[in-house]
Amino acid sequence: TNSGHLLVQVTATLRNLVDSPLVRTKFLSISALPQLCTAMEQYMGDKDVCTNIARIFSKLTSYRDCCAALAGYSRCYALFLNLINKYQKKQDLVVRVVFILGNLTAKNNQAREQFSKEKGSIQTLLSLFQTFHQLDLHSQKPAGQRGEQHRAQRPPSEAEDVLIKLTRVLANIAIHPGVGPVLAANPGIVGLLLTTLEYKSLDDCEELVINATATINNLSYYQVKNSIIQDKKLYIAELLLKLLVSNNMDGILEAVRVFGNLSQDRDVCDFIVQNNVHRFMMALLDAQHQDICFSACGVLLNLTVDKDKRVILKEGGGIKKLVDCLRDFGPTDWQLACLVCKTLWNFSENITNASSCFGNEDTNTLLLLLSSFLDEELALDGSFDPDLKNYHKLHWETEFKPVAQQLLNRIQRHHTFLEPLPIPSF
Repeated sequence: TNSGHLLVQVTATLRNLVDSPLVRTKFLSISALPQLCTAMEQYMGDKDVCTNIARIFSKLTSYRDCCAALAGYSRCYALFLNLINKYQKKQDLVVRVVFILGNLTAKNNQAREQFSKEKGSIQTLLSLFQTFHQLDLHSQKPAGQRGEQHRAQRPPSEAEDVLIKLTRVLANIAIHPGVGPVLAANPGIVGLLLTTLEYKSLDDCEELVINATATINNLSYYQVKNSIIQDKKLYIAELLLKLLVSNNMDGILEAVRVFGNLSQDRDVCDFIVQNNVHRFMMALLDAQHQDICFSACGVLLNLTVDKDKRVILKEGGGIKKLVDCLRDFGPTDWQLACLVCKTLWNFSENITNASSCFGNEDTNTLLLLLSSFLDEELALDGSFDPDLKNYHKLHWETEFKPVAQQLLNRIQRHHTFLEPLPIPSF
């Protein structure tokens, strides 16, 4: 139709204009986003029009205010699902629609809920996952044809690009407590995530492996009865080992996070010790990387719940590393400081003498650190902006302070300040 041709030209022009902040502001003030959605609904059969509007939305949803405006227009979710179903094999359109959904659900819990409540939303994502997983499998070169072992990372293929953006949507919506447990119990979704980790390495496609692992992490948070993640926990733990031994910090961080959730289970704790994963966790405490320290410490905390496993902290110099973490990151992250204290609290449950429990040097360092960190004026002296200061103080008061105070009392009760005298010489 003529109007279709005209609309292709108009939307192509708008696509170039939305790079300008002035145009974006104007777009919001005249409610252009709902109008573009209506145009998409009416021209659903015209792929060029739909692709151009999807390009406009891809650009707009990269900006917070425009993203919030589109997320607030509740009709957009059904529209995007219809587009995916209609054009499932058309990569250039689908990849944009999935990118838009990833932006809408990135920081907005209401968007996660609204999208997931649309009829057939999870099923649509699953069938898209299956389609592009198959395409990706068929386009993979056999191992022998991949060229040099240490080749530079190639850009993702078209199929991988859809899978990268799709796993991001899954990871985002899994954060919603009403959606996560449903996804965790979906054999199709979990099965494809695990398959992705089986056949893709970080060298093949880093972003896809990391997104798939992040999704598994978000799903492993839900300890629900019918969770496939809980069911396959030991197999997942095995798949994560190859990420842990990679030299990719983002991959390592995601793997450690999953271990943090899974290690609440006794069988997984046994697996961790049998496969020396705890040594990795202790080594990671030296990484000078706050997020990794936090997650590794979470795993060690879960291990110390089991009395038989506490001794492993002594083996790898774990106590000193935990004390160093407390010293280096405590004042900027009271939640991490709280984890360290809880781990040391569990470890010292049967303490008789502080020095023989923690070692002389670490006992003295702990006494100094805990005393100064429990001094409110010293502890909360950081140069934070006021909002952050209140948040910081809340964590200090509700999480760190109660555990640290108990730990300090325990060490002081079991610590003798007497110095052993050397044997006199005759």
